[in-house]
Amino acid sequence: MESIRILLADDHTLFRVGMRSLLQSIDELEVVGEAATGEETIAKAAELQPDVILMDIQMPDVNGIEATRQILRTSPHIGIIMLTMFKDDESVFMAMRAGARGYVLKGADQDVMLRAIHGVANGESLFSPEIAKRLIHFFATLQPTAPREIFPELTAREREVLSMVAQGHNNAEISQTLGITMKTVRNHVSNIFNKLQVADRTQAAIRAREAGLGIENSNDATDMVE
Repeated sequence: MESIRILLADDHTLFRVGMRSLLQSIDELEVVGEAATGEETIAKAAELQPDVILMDIQMPDVNGIEATRQILRTSPHIGIIMLTMFKDDESVFMAMRAGARGYVLKGADQDVMLRAIHGVANGESLFSPEIAKRLIHFFATLQPTAPREIFPELTAREREVLSMVAQGHNNAEISQTLGITMKTVRNHVSNIFNKLQVADRTQAAIRAREAGLGIENSNDATDMVE
């Protein structure tokens, strides 16, 4: 079995010494380099092309998240595991967006760390149990995004009028259907033209249909008369 080549990136010397000692005790793991800053990590990643980088999230000059982003831009095959004391959702999702495939707390058990290294080296995405629970909770409680309102610059009544215009109804038919006066309909139509910056009913109808408004039961555009 080929060894998994690992680059250690952390600005704390004692942490790197302890992690190197742990990793070197495992036959199939090989520490090929160390870095104490973000810039150094980026340079050594390009030079050494490791299989996995254990990346501290907070380092001098360039933080681990930005270093991850820059490394993966040129070496997308490298698996990066973020190491941190932080459990906040923002740093987890920032690391994921940057392309990190693992996120492990520095206080994690040795078995958790080794599973993450092997998994990421094999192309998987692995997170320590504490982080996984936070991700599961986040997605379980995620509220669906409200659909974007069509033509938010229009009032609810103006959207009703525009929908009927798009269906080919004239002002008299709109007046009768909505129970409003012809003058009110004309005012609404004028406001719609101004807000949508269109010149006539046909242009307004085209804009409405492109947005999905008034498509059902629509008549031919030639029926759109005043």
